[in-house]
Amino acid sequence: MHPSHKASVAVSTDPSEEIWKAIRRAAKTDDDTAARERLAAGFPIYYSEDDTPDGLVIKRHPCGRRELVRCDPAGDQVIRVL
Repeated sequence: MHPSHKASVAVSTDPSEEIWKAIRRAAKTDDDTAARERLAAGFPIYYSEDDTPDGLVIKRHPCGRRELVRCDPAGDQVIRVL
């Protein structure tokens, strides 16, 4: 994750809230190496910025496309292409 990105993800009624909390804690100390490796391997990454609305995250695809999404157990809901 880029250092200018904050690592908070708000998930209101998700039963896996503890997992999200652990992800947020880990992201605070991340130097973005894992994110770059994930993109290089062909997988998307998820992050938020200071102005990301509560309950949403940015999904960045390996091709560079970015989407504002709501994470859902049934799959990501694309709110808007950025």
